[in-house]
Amino acid sequence: MFDNVYTQQRIEKAKILREMGKNPYTSISKRDSNTANFIEKNQYIFDLEDGNKKSDKIYTVAGRVKFLRLMGKAAFAKIEDESGVLQIYYSKNDLGEWFAELVKLVEVGDIVEVSGYAFVTKTGELTMHVQGMEILTKALNQLPEKFHGLTDTETRYRQRYLDLIMNRDVLDTLKTRSKIVSLVRRFFENEGFLEVETPMLHPIAGGATARPFITHHNALGEDRYLRIAPELYLKRLIVGGFEAVFEINRSFRNEGIDHTHNPEFTMIEFYRAYKNYEYLMDLTERLFGYLRENLGLSSVITIKDKEVDLSKFSRVDYVKSLTEIGGVPAETTKDRESIKAYLKSKGVEFEEKLNYGELLGELFDNFVEKKLINPTFVTGFPVEISPLAKRSEENPEITDRFELFIAGREIANGFNELNDPIDQYERFKKQVEAKAAGNVEANDMDEDFVEALKYGMPPTAGEGIGIDRLVMLLTGQESIKDVILFPAMRRLS
Repeated sequence: MFDNVYTQQRIEKAKILREMGKNPYTSISKRDSNTANFIEKNQYIFDLEDGNKKSDKIYTVAGRVKFLRLMGKAAFAKIEDESGVLQIYYSKNDLGEWFAELVKLVEVGDIVEVSGYAFVTKTGELTMHVQGMEILTKALNQLPEKFHGLTDTETRYRQRYLDLIMNRDVLDTLKTRSKIVSLVRRFFENEGFLEVETPMLHPIAGGATARPFITHHNALGEDRYLRIAPELYLKRLIVGGFEAVFEINRSFRNEGIDHTHNPEFTMIEFYRAYKNYEYLMDLTERLFGYLRENLGLSSVITIKDKEVDLSKFSRVDYVKSLTEIGGVPAETTKDRESIKAYLKSKGVEFEEKLNYGELLGELFDNFVEKKLINPTFVTGFPVEISPLAKRSEENPEITDRFELFIAGREIANGFNELNDPIDQYERFKKQVEAKAAGNVEANDMDEDFVEALKYGMPPTAGEGIGIDRLVMLLTGQESIKDVILFPAMRRLS
């Protein structure tokens, strides 16, 4: 692991530091400023008279050496910390004999601490004139070559730490992710929701249609399922008397990996008693306005070749969208056989046993979804593909449910929650039958949840928003792996 010749050379330099009485992996740092603060505090120097463009105040900063240029008895370097990059200048005149040692021992990748004052170089760059310098951490691995950097996506995702070191835009994107999560939390707290935590190990796989991960609980002597959604536990809380709750949760689905799916992902689910799905759509529009304002985003953003206007929300009926947006002939949507014939004519592969609602879903997925660029709430989903949503009182064949699509991707899913225990029990039974017939994503029977509904759950609206896809949207990323710190990767053999 340490056989590389360049690694061996760096190990030898760490040994020399120890022999000099200097710990190459010290725990001590006297840093009193970051690079951004140093630059901000010394901007006034540019306004001073020529020949006097320097300050008297000494600052101590620390960071990783990203560039190094030796010039005999002096050197320029650039060091980087989380806040930014700073150029430094150090020389034998200021550091004496220690300068010669630094020339031999400091390399790109090392983490150093420097103390000095600000000045402006002849080329007009704000720089620290170093008066003192120490090596805090000796890097044993070389960084990738500067001009080509780290571009291989496989390496970037497997060695995210190296990706963050080499690609500043990656660091900035992932910092923005943290800010988005914080803003989402603040928005819901301001709206009167209470943040809660529910179990991640479930005795029954439920809350969404997905294939679960299975683990074993040794103490209880039984299998558990990693959470695929917190929905059924959050609704138990509504039964118990909570009226507005949310959970920013990690969920797990044992499914494929692509540019919009990762088996371990983050979402927010939120529920409010005595409200309906129309309220949720209005709330979601306000959330996007809040995020845009606090992130300083324009209403129009570009996702690859798509221009998206986040201020233009619209609403469309599910079945109408098939004809009005997808171009599917109206007569095609009337029955199973017509849909199947149309799908076959378009070369779409599907399972022959799909029910009517599921076949409508095939039409939507293939002919509508990718065309929904500006924020679009699609409403009126078939009952067959909405096992937890309440039936419409006007049309019992559909549910009071919506999904939000932006830039051709599903971002959110919400509905009036089913609170009729008998209806819920019958739908669970159909899910069990589907599972027995081979549908690995179907829900199991959750008798305890039905028991909870028997005590009475008030009219409630609930919604889930995928945080990863939300971050992709707001940062203009095409792959979910670019907004997850450590995406799932197959282990190297």
